[in-house]
Amino acid sequence: MSSVILETRGISKSFGNLKASDGISIDLRAGEIHAVIGPNGAGKSTLIQQICGGLAPDAGQVWLAGQDVTALTTAARAKKGLGRTFQISALAMEDSVLENAMLGALGASGRVWRFFAPFMRDRDLRDRAEAALERVGLADNRHTRTAALSHGQRRQLEVAVALTLNPGAFVMDEPMAGLGAEGSKTLTGFLDGLRDQAPILLVEHDMDAVFALADRISVLVYGRIIATGNVEEIRTNPDVRDAYLGDEA
Repeated sequence: MSSVILETRGISKSFGNLKASDGISIDLRAGEIHAVIGPNGAGKSTLIQQICGGLAPDAGQVWLAGQDVTALTTAARAKKGLGRTFQISALAMEDSVLENAMLGALGASGRVWRFFAPFMRDRDLRDRAEAALERVGLADNRHTRTAALSHGQRRQLEVAVALTLNPGAFVMDEPMAGLGAEGSKTLTGFLDGLRDQAPILLVEHDMDAVFALADRISVLVYGRIIATGNVEEIRTNPDVRDAYLGDEA
C-alpha cells in the first residue's frame, strides 16, 4: 500500500480568527481505508470540503492521482475520479434507485442532460448504473422509490452513484450516521470489501467501525493533525486519549 492516490500538502483555511485547517498534510494510499477522527469542531468538514472542491484553501495543495487539483471545481475533481458520499443524503428521494444511479452515470459521461432527453433509454448509462447497483447489493431494488429504502440502503445507493464515476478514491463523510448497530455492522462489512476497488478516506464518529475498518487513522484536533498511525498506535497514544478517545480507547 505504497502508492499515494490522494493527498493534501499543508492545506490551511481560516475564517476570521478561527484557523479551521492548520497546515494539514495527509495521504490516502492504494488499497487502504484511512480514517480521520476528532471531536466536534475539529475541522473535519472543512477538510473534506477542501479536498472535494467546495472550499479553496488559503494555502497548500490537494493532489489526486499525481495531479494538482487545488484549482479544480467539485465536478472536475469527480470527473478525475474522486467519489464522495455525504453526511446528509444528496439523493433524489422521489426518483427510483435506478434513476438515481443513472443520473450519476450521466454526470460521469460528461454529457449535458436536456430535460426532454430520454436518458433512461440510454443502454450505456443503464448498464453502468446497473453494474454499480449490483456491486452494492441493490440490483433487486432498482425500481424501488428511493424514499422507501432503509437508511442503510440509501448509504449503499450513494456509493453506487459514486461508483458510476469509476472513482480512483472515495471520500466518505460519516456514512454510519443515523444507522443502528445492525445497520452499522452491515455497512462496515460492505465498506471493508470496497477498498479493493478504490481506497477510502473515511471521516467517522463510530469508533467501532473505525477500529474495524481503518488501516491508518489520523486524529484532527483544532484544525491540526496530532497523530497518525495504525489502530493500536492510536488507541495507546496518550495525546489522542486526552483529546478525543478517552475511555473508548
